[in-house]
Amino acid sequence: MLSVKLTPEESVALHDQVAAELRRAIADGEARRGERLPPARDLAAVLNVNSNTVLRALRILRDEGLLEFRRGRGITVSGTPEVGAVVTRARELIDFARGHGYRRDELARLIESLP
Repeated sequence: MLSVKLTPEESVALHDQVAAELRRAIADGEARRGERLPPARDLAAVLNVNSNTVLRALRILRDEGLLEFRRGRGITVSGTPEVGAVVTRARELIDFARGHGYRRDELARLIESLP
């Protein structure tokens, strides 16, 4: 089972905390490409959160290309530690830019303008 640490008192939503911890596990190689994750209800029970919270986090990671959902086969890690690390850094950059007044589309244009 993955080591995921949540802080319910924190201002960050629980589903975002779950997604961040799973991202970290992928980036650190704790969850390897091709590995199946436990079912959402099992993760939810271990984390003591609602299974919808875990499902929302898993969908976020699927949309980022880090997880793959396969009917009858469960959820597998499809990203590599490198992809996980890049996604983590990209999220940090987005948060940093937001803190300085940039919108996502402005940040994207800025990045595209770089050589």
